[in-house]
Amino acid sequence: MSDLSVHHLLGIKYLKEQDIQLIFETADHFKEVINRPIKKVPSLRDITIANIFFENSTRTKLSFELAQKRLSADVISFSAAQSSVKKGETLIDTVNNILAMKVDMVVMRHAHPGAAHFLAQQVKASIINAGDGAHEHPTQALLDSYSIRERLGDVAGKKVVIVGDILHSRVALSNIFALQMQGAEVRVCGPKTLIPKYIESLGVKVESNLRQALEWCDVANMLRIQNERLDVSYFPSTREYVQQYGVNQTLLNSLSKEIVIMHPGPINRGVEITSEVADGPHSVILDQVENGVAIRMAVIYLLASKLKP
Repeated sequence: MSDLSVHHLLGIKYLKEQDIQLIFETADHFKEVINRPIKKVPSLRDITIANIFFENSTRTKLSFELAQKRLSADVISFSAAQSSVKKGETLIDTVNNILAMKVDMVVMRHAHPGAAHFLAQQVKASIINAGDGAHEHPTQALLDSYSIRERLGDVAGKKVVIVGDILHSRVALSNIFALQMQGAEVRVCGPKTLIPKYIESLGVKVESNLRQALEWCDVANMLRIQNERLDVSYFPSTREYVQQYGVNQTLLNSLSKEIVIMHPGPINRGVEITSEVADGPHSVILDQVENGVAIRMAVIYLLASKLKP
């Protein structure tokens, strides 16, 4: 298969395993490109991409912009905070205005789950979901799986625990879908109040004890507490959270085997992981950042190839 089965990247659940493998193979090629002295390819010189972020983002936005520029696309970036959205303009109006500028592809982050899906039904451009509320964040899950493949050789058969605020995390849901599709086993670990009630219906076991979760897994994906989405207190105090669910070097050293530590960022250092762990040999956090550019280049390139008549 040399073509994606989809015209948009709305969520991992719409992909097939062959799509994921094709994205990874394409990313392998682009990873080689971004490590060359000349890091640019002319692949998308005739493509215009709009980045529309209705929610704050630093890393994802920069990663997409860099990926687009490495492919030689024309890029327009739009932040809702400085836009007519503040004056009451609707999502459709905003996008239609941007499409009137003859845009081929839209990368969108929005606070409402399903916003990217809604948009894909309304406009002709190819849509990439850069995060919709607490629903999905497909490119993050792809780069996470790609980083596991790079460090451990394969995703199939690996045991991955996702630790922290599962309830408010779009990264967790996309990761569960992506990892299971590739044959990995997934567990989640965190305070009961931050584990969604439906999680076991996805074939995911809940482990309440962090040490047991780490002894079981090959990879621990550490999520931050999303304070901006917490409308009430879900646990007694940050100090208590750190004692029960924070990973430090002493804990890692006491395990019976070495495990890989991942984090989608931004990191709350000293809460879910200490600086020693984040910057230590177990961590693939900076690899995730580099792989994010290669994965996003691959997704954009493969979707753009379906746009051409």
